[in-house]
Amino acid sequence: MARTPADHYATLGVPPGATTAEIKAAYRTLVKQHHPDAGGDQRTILALNAAWEVLRDGDRRRHYDHGSGLGVGGAPRSGGHGSGGQGNGAAQGRRRGAGAASDEALLGWLQQVYVPIDRLIGQVINPFPAQLRSLAADPYDDDLMEAFCAFLEQSRTRMEKVEALYRSRACPAAAKGFGLSLYHCLSQVQDALVELERYTMGYVDSYLHDGKEMLREARLRRSRLKEERRRVEL
Repeated sequence: MARTPADHYATLGVPPGATTAEIKAAYRTLVKQHHPDAGGDQRTILALNAAWEVLRDGDRRRHYDHGSGLGVGGAPRSGGHGSGGQGNGAAQGRRRGAGAASDEALLGWLQQVYVPIDRLIGQVINPFPAQLRSLAADPYDDDLMEAFCAFLEQSRTRMEKVEALYRSRACPAAAKGFGLSLYHCLSQVQDALVELERYTMGYVDSYLHDGKEMLREARLRRSRLKEERRRVEL
């Protein structure tokens, strides 16, 4: 049965007129609720990811809303009767050209999007243990807390750059899974910073604990991404 434009919106529990920010918030909330690590269902996660991949992208969302589907463009027309050999050769040439262009797009995305994102995420994750040790000496010391808050502010600025980089260039089809894993990693870091900021405002230990665990998980995700990158590179 053909999917209707409302299906993805229903999956995320948002109306068709929802803003991108509302869609993102709904997606992130549902992913946390239904993640397999939290006892959720893998099929639900796949449905959420599919909905997010379409609705987060303006062009893909417009095509979806108008019922065009994702395969816009149609298949190339054949060369006609009586020129089968030439037509097949031309088709093979086009396929080779398309393959080279795909490889070039993947390499460009890795170099221009993934590499700087990975560097910025590392500048948040790697200094965190030392920053936390400094604060732990006396969390109620104003100078120590001010230094920790400054670190969080710098980290938020870096993650804003990460978000902009991620959206600056569409992930090639050959690396869609990798791109989604990268998004989950950066989201984990962003959520951790929110929890840590909450801790600084009220000294509620559960916020500190959750922030630490999120960054620990983000560190693991980042390591897995480095391994996965070797499988998607040329």
